[in-house]
Amino acid sequence: MPVRNKENLSKANISANQDIEMMPSTLETIDRALYSYLDEELNLFTTSNKGFNKVPVVWMTPERAFQIKNDKDTRDDKGVLKLPVITLEKTSVTKNPTMHGRLTAHIPPQNDAAGGSMTIGRRVQQEKTSLFAANDVSHLRGNIGERTVGKGDIYYPSKNSKIVTETITIPLPVYVNVNYNLLIQTEYQQQMNELLTPFLLRTGQINEFFIKYDGHQFEAFLPQNFSFENNTSDLGEDERTYKTSIEIRVLGHLMGEMSNTERPKIVVRENRVVIRQPRERVVFGDIHPHAKDGQFYKE
Repeated sequence: MPVRNKENLSKANISANQDIEMMPSTLETIDRALYSYLDEELNLFTTSNKGFNKVPVVWMTPERAFQIKNDKDTRDDKGVLKLPVITLEKTSVTKNPTMHGRLTAHIPPQNDAAGGSMTIGRRVQQEKTSLFAANDVSHLRGNIGERTVGKGDIYYPSKNSKIVTETITIPLPVYVNVNYNLLIQTEYQQQMNELLTPFLLRTGQINEFFIKYDGHQFEAFLPQNFSFENNTSDLGEDERTYKTSIEIRVLGHLMGEMSNTERPKIVVRENRVVIRQPRERVVFGDIHPHAKDGQFYKE
């Protein structure tokens, strides 16, 4: 049962020491978040000789044969990408302790099978706390609830030091900086202007935006300068194309090692309230030799 936010966590029926699997955040998660933002949220269109059509976003991988079979409209008969097109490529991954998110210190996981490093919530377990309070009152004053017809057990308010709390912990995220190269290629200057304008205006006066995927949110940054690689000044016989390269940096977090480990978990633990040690009454002579009125043990 994936629990992706605090609202779902509070509504879920969580018992003590129960592990709830959450969706992992890996490098593939960051890749899909940026790709989904470009392809679905920006959803760029441009004008061509065939009308106002959507510009495809292609993830640059060595598997060209798969791309040709998966989407035949993105390449021509010779295997060349049709323009206009937006290509995305991951260039580097940096783990720099000075470039981090909100958590700066290393918090090791707890030394048990469940793990969990960071506490995200703590709440009182009402049912078990009331049972401890009712048990203490019944020992002192007797079960007065049995003498209340039709109203159940009634206990007078008293100070209760046996509070059962649930502590909720999650794994510690590891922050990484993932750099991408976004390349826009068009045949005409008008198409390039139509595609560049959303990148400049969508973020407003700042150069950062948020991308989301699988319940995780990452912060992405645009550069101040967009580099142009046009060949319009070349007088050769090559086809004239317009190219704009945009270096995007994503501040992401990693939780889980994909297939090399289990999913990260939200762990719920209960504190210790009372430590009891069993006592053998026969060995220590606690059984009353002459029991009267149901008194089987010595006071």
